[in-house]
Amino acid sequence: MTDTSLEMTARSAPAALSGGGARVGDYIALLKPRVMSLVVFTGFAGLIVAPGSLHPVLAAVAVLCIAVGAGAAGAVNMWYDRDIDAVMQRTRARPIPAGRVPAAEALAFGVVLGLFAVMLMGLAVNWTAAALLALAEGFYVLVYTVWLKRRTPHNIVIGGAAGAFPPMIGWAAATGTVSLESVVLFLIVFMWTPPHFWALALYREGDYAKAGVPMLPVVAGKAATRRQILIYTLLLFPLALTPAFIGLAGPAYGAAAAVLGGLFVLSALRVRRDHGDGAARRMFGFSILYLFALFALLIVDRAPGFAAGLAG
Repeated sequence: MTDTSLEMTARSAPAALSGGGARVGDYIALLKPRVMSLVVFTGFAGLIVAPGSLHPVLAAVAVLCIAVGAGAAGAVNMWYDRDIDAVMQRTRARPIPAGRVPAAEALAFGVVLGLFAVMLMGLAVNWTAAALLALAEGFYVLVYTVWLKRRTPHNIVIGGAAGAFPPMIGWAAATGTVSLESVVLFLIVFMWTPPHFWALALYREGDYAKAGVPMLPVVAGKAATRRQILIYTLLLFPLALTPAFIGLAGPAYGAAAAVLGGLFVLSALRVRRDHGDGAARRMFGFSILYLFALFALLIVDRAPGFAAGLAG
């Protein structure tokens, strides 16, 4: 499908006909709350595991800014992708293609929230964290959404950096710096992103093909995608153990991360062998649990009294 036909489809969708009837829930949906929840959690983990301390009110402000910034980027993404969203089954019920929110309002909503989040982070917390938040927003909108998504099957590999910034932002909010430890947290999310999204793309390949989005299964085929999922999962395994080797986490984290990593690799092997959609669907679901559990372990490991409790 050409860009012109996509635009015609988008214009014929209800989104182009009416923006009336928008509810609060529609504007919340623009923020991609399910995606935002994992982003916010990894950002919160980065803040908690960082050395030093931050006043609870400022910590709450920092987490709020990460959430609002991520949601704002999601809203601008929905505005830009409204044409392809209108033709994809997974996304056609979103507020813009469904006609509940006018495209111009969605763009303004995202831009204002994005600027607000960066300014609040800078004024209330520190400007290092604010600069990283601005970089994450800009990377997601300009690099991933505008430049990469419709042009290359490497869109997720490179564009995934946007979703990897939150733990680094949380770390910077607590310390005012970027360190090796925060870079490791960034790299864990960065390396996790391709197998996570490629698992989704495997069983949504038809949707992406119809919309003309060059996801890896569309361009290189499902066999190549399954192979790349396994490669990235194997590379992620030792990387996820790194916090235990650089003093960011203890041996309990290392042991649990090894078990989780082994299960993730096992999921990738099942996807490699299974030519149906079932294994890919299960891996996509497990990938979310995997990242959540990994960062939850980091939080627990750094919680006051955790090490003392193990020693006792």
